[in-house]
Formats: sequence, structure tokens, C-alpha cells
Amino acid sequence: MPAMYKVRPLHSTAVLAEHLPSCMYPLPNLHRAAGTAAPPQVREEVDPSLQALESRQEEILKRLYELKSAVDGLSKMIQTPDADFDVTNIIQTDEFSPLSTNGANLDLMLGKDYGALKDVVINANPSLPPLSLLVIHSLLCERYKILSAVHTHSSVKSVPENLLKCFGEQTKKQPRHEYQLGFTLIWKDVPKPQMKFSIQTMCPIEGEGNIARFLFSLFGQKYNAVTSTLIDSWVDTAIFQLKEGSSKERGAVLRSMNAALGKSPWLVGNELTLADVVAWSALQQTGTASSAPANVQKWIKSCENLAPFSSVMKLLK
Repeated sequence: MPAMYKVRPLHSTAVLAEHLPSCMYPLPNLHRAAGTAAPPQVREEVDPSLQALESRQEEILKRLYELKSAVDGLSKMIQTPDADFDVTNIIQTDEFSPLSTNGANLDLMLGKDYGALKDVVINANPSLPPLSLLVIHSLLCERYKILSAVHTHSSVKSVPENLLKCFGEQTKKQPRHEYQLGFTLIWKDVPKPQMKFSIQTMCPIEGEGNIARFLFSLFGQKYNAVTSTLIDSWVDTAIFQLKEGSSKERGAVLRSMNAALGKSPWLVGNELTLADVVAWSALQQTGTASSAPANVQKWIKSCENLAPFSSVMKLLK
């Protein structure tokens, strides 16, 4: 092969170390002569901030693992039937007392007005009587001296005779100021029951469940947070699923009621509460009482053995 032309080298073969930039890291020489020993490896120093970051990451992972173990333990406790935390134990610690022996401060709840009777006024549609309110009215009559009255609004053409006499006859005629509470029911064409106890200044309370909550509070019953939450939950379930829900929702509610009543005689604990009144009313209004499961049937009979429920039952015949 003929000789090729030569190219002048761009750098000298000897590169002094002091000419190298200080900002670069050294690399082994790949072009060293054969048989020449490789230069010693330069050990890189670990950045302290990187070490701190790794330690922090390990600590976070350790804490996450501990939290996961705690959550797993809680989930097993909740899903296990014989869990240590049992809500029924908390319910049983409530100090229940008969409704007829307790009472709220009516002046505190309804306002104090000298010379005027505190009067609760309820508008309801006769096409769907609010049975729970009628039951609570009977219960209130066992605790307070109540002046009861029933009227018919001009928006309603006709009202069945039994609804006009839903409060029965006022047995004792006394001066108005001797009563503790007035209870006036007006049959009116309204979409939902409405209640006022201060006609001039108060916005109406709407809905059978909300009115029932207010009226039941006049008994002065006090519950712990767990019991109060369960009662409210059953009231909402009875109104929105049992009374206004689909057939599938009603079936699910009846199964839940059957399970709850298998553990206690009433829906929440061992005493009658607002949950029982509203749920019983919803069953009667929807006509599902006859097809209810065994425990629910037994509970219905327990309700109707009480005078306030049995008197309302006469209105359905």
C-alpha cells in the first residue's frame, strides 16, 4: 500500500496535569501504552445532603409501614363480628328513662311569652297523614297539659271524618292559660308537612322527619353521640328509603331492621325512641308492614301494644 499523507497532531502527546480544568472529574486513560499499569481508581465522596435524603426516605417508609399495619388492624376489627369495639355496649350505657317522667324546659325551647300559650301549628296534607306526628302528640299528652285542635284549610275540599277527630275529644275544658302547650293541626294542601311555633317570626320546619325530631326533643331525652347518630340515621332511612324509596331500597331497609331487631327489642337500644315512631309510621304509610320479616313483625306488635300507636291505628281502618 502506498504511504498516506501525514496530518499534523492537534495537541502534544504530553498533557500536563496542571492544564486540566478543576471542575471536571478524572477518567482512566483509554489510550495508555500496552503493559502499562492502570492508574489507581479515584474514590468518589458521597454528598452529605444525599445521605440525609436517603435516611429521611427510609424513615418515611418505616412510618408508612407502621401506619399500614395500624389501618389493617382497624379494618379487621370493624369487619369482625366479635370485635372489641361494640356499639351496642355504648348504647346500653345510656341512661334511658320513661318518656312520661322526663320533660324539657318549654320556655327555653319555645320562648317565654307571658299571657300567651305556646302553640305548635302543623300544616299537613290529608291524602298522606303524618302518622308519626300523631303518635308523638299522644305521647306528649302523657307528659304535658296540651290544648289540641284540628282545622281544615280552604285549599282542601274534604277531609275524612276520622282525620277531623284524630286528636279525639278534649275531655277537660279548662281556661287556655292553664295549658302548657297548644297543638294545632291544619289539614291543608301542602307537599310536605310544615310546622311553626312562632307564627310571626319563624320560618317553617318542613318534612315529617324534621318535625318529629323537634317534637320528640320536648321530652328532654338525652343520648350520647353514638345513640343520637343511630337514631338520626334510622329516621332518615325511614323517610328517604322506606317511605320515598324504590321497592329495592325498601327491601334493603327491612333486612337491616330485621337484623337490628334481632339484637334488641327496639331499633336503638332497649327503649322506645324517635327511630321506632318514624319507622313504624313509614311502614304503615307504604303498606309494607304485612310483608315484613319476623323480627320486624314482632316489633310492630310491640309498638301497637302501646296506646299512642293503637289510637293512631284506628285512623287507618
